[in-house]
Amino acid sequence: MELSISMRHFPESALVQLEFDKIQVLLTAHCKTEYAKSKAENLRVHTKKEFIELELQQSNEYKLLVQGGQYFPNDHVLNLSREIKLLGIPGAVLTGEQIILVRKLAEDLQSIFRWFDAERRIAYRALARVIDNTYYEKAILQTIDEVLDENGTVKDNASADLSRIRMNLYKRRNELRRLFDRIVQKLTKSGYVADIEEAFLNGRRVVALFAEHKRQIKGILHGESDTRKTAFVEPEETIELNNDVFALEHEESREVYRILRELTQTLSVYGPLLKGYHDVLGEFDFIRAKARFAIDTNGNYPLLADKAHVHLVKACHPLLYLYNKKNNKQTIPVDITLDEKNRILVISGPNAGGKTVTLKTVGLLQLMLQSGLLVPVHPDSEMGIFRQIMIHIGDTQSLEFELSTYSSHLKNMKYFMENANGKTLFFIDELGSGSDPNLGGAFAEVILEELVKKHAMGIVTTHYLNLKVMANKTPGIINGAMAFDEKNLLPMYKLIIGKPGSSYTFSIAERIGLDPLLVGRAKKLVDDNHFKLDKLLNRTEQDLQNIEKEKKELQQLVNENMRLKKEMEELINQERHQQQVELLKQQNKISEERIAYLKEMERKLKQIVFDWKKAGNQDDKKDLIKQMQALLFRQDQKQVNEKVKKKVSSKYEEIAGEISVGQKVLMKKNHQVGEVTEIKGKKAVVKVGLMPITVDLENLVAVSEKNAESQT
Repeated sequence: MELSISMRHFPESALVQLEFDKIQVLLTAHCKTEYAKSKAENLRVHTKKEFIELELQQSNEYKLLVQGGQYFPNDHVLNLSREIKLLGIPGAVLTGEQIILVRKLAEDLQSIFRWFDAERRIAYRALARVIDNTYYEKAILQTIDEVLDENGTVKDNASADLSRIRMNLYKRRNELRRLFDRIVQKLTKSGYVADIEEAFLNGRRVVALFAEHKRQIKGILHGESDTRKTAFVEPEETIELNNDVFALEHEESREVYRILRELTQTLSVYGPLLKGYHDVLGEFDFIRAKARFAIDTNGNYPLLADKAHVHLVKACHPLLYLYNKKNNKQTIPVDITLDEKNRILVISGPNAGGKTVTLKTVGLLQLMLQSGLLVPVHPDSEMGIFRQIMIHIGDTQSLEFELSTYSSHLKNMKYFMENANGKTLFFIDELGSGSDPNLGGAFAEVILEELVKKHAMGIVTTHYLNLKVMANKTPGIINGAMAFDEKNLLPMYKLIIGKPGSSYTFSIAERIGLDPLLVGRAKKLVDDNHFKLDKLLNRTEQDLQNIEKEKKELQQLVNENMRLKKEMEELINQERHQQQVELLKQQNKISEERIAYLKEMERKLKQIVFDWKKAGNQDDKKDLIKQMQALLFRQDQKQVNEKVKKKVSSKYEEIAGEISVGQKVLMKKNHQVGEVTEIKGKKAVVKVGLMPITVDLENLVAVSEKNAESQT
């Protein structure tokens, strides 16, 4: 892959002024390995899209892993730079403990390769790129396991000589132990042995005697205690066995050293591969640190464009966000767009209103993005790539950078104008300050004109009215203002694009209680047009704030109307449902009556058939035929209809005139009375009980209720 070129910056202290060093410190705190810490401390600001995109994707994928509670096998901290370096030196020997750490490194890579199954290699493509240029070699574990146990001790069967030496050593130590136990027991009975009884000095087993008895025991005096009350003597009987043990131990050490040297030489073949393993673990630790830092700062993955472009949505300064989160305060986000049409943003407004913080937010987020760090913006943001960044902060708070004098200000502006291009992102705080306002303002206009010609993008803060006017009429430059609450004299830390801001100089003076006469004198000294413009800006900003407030109130009303509409629709749906239920009930009632009628008819027909079979004479059969006619041709229904008609006539009487809505009517066919709710041409909707029925007008007769006397 092509090497990435780091972003150029001016001046040397630019990264410090944008507080990029503090980001590095916070990121380093999340790193566990020395490899990751070194990368964080020397964080590179890339200019190649493929580098930036890969690192952002890796950070985002690991962030999703952490937030999803998924396990990734990189929880061990292995700093093995020294051990791996020794593998590359001919004749070097690693200890058993060091080789066990190398084994752990290989084992961790085995776990990582197993974790990246076919499915995860697709789901986490960027993370899988870390192991693209390496492979897992199982022979490393096999080679080590043949020689060492899990504690790093050389196994007895590592060589035939070591097996023989350790067997002889085991026998001699047992003989020495039995003999020594008999001697100590004998001396204890004689009262010669001190409290500690025995010890090891110079690798040899000795008995601890009271100092006054040391001459009474034959053997070698190896030393005395600090108080000289205890003497350490090697009994004469154990000298030969001690010599054998000592010689065998020395022989064992030489054989173990030979085996470890041979094992180290064998592993040295895998030195470059193990170096790759070590880098892989360090790389994953670095990615994990970036993901953890992103979670802390609410970092997200914005859209990435391979051009000079800034489109920040709900962007926050990460350090300010962390500070406010710690103190349970809200961080007010900012929205900024710089593109081909609007390349330079001129921010104005009162002091301490957030101009410099806004400027630093854009600069720091750009540095973070091009370093592969997720940034605290809405994911819909789109950020481009710049090749160089320039910054000038000329206020008295930056005296340590020696940039507070107007001469250094002009010197920096000279560098800006000579070196800026279409891939430059610049930031100038208080452009033109430090000089005569009229002269400084004039130079400031010239500087902005040159930077626009160079197609550079950037943010400028100022109090100069002429720059606000210039921004309003110059293509490529736009105004912006930091909102200010004039009533309470409090900054709102909110950026408003498209209009200049007032400095609120006189408003602040009046609000804090300065003598009105002094304020009036100051106003007279100011150019009338200048004062009118600042006052107009003041009034415009307050009008915009009022409009914003009314907009919020209107939105609340709209939301309330939507809520009421939803409730009304629910009530209408409930009423409609109730009507449908009632209609079904009526239909079911009619169906039940019909079924009962048919069952009764079936029973009667069966009875007639039964009687027909029994009928002996012709008269009986004639009677049965009459019964069947009455049953089949509903003779009884006529009687029922007559009863219904008679009942209706007793309560209602027909009246002349046209049928209208709200009038009671009689349906001729079924003699039911209902109320007309609607007339549709030649049809009317009649409500009978709860059920509306559509009937032809010609089948209806207008009726009215009879009074009580006529009914009686």
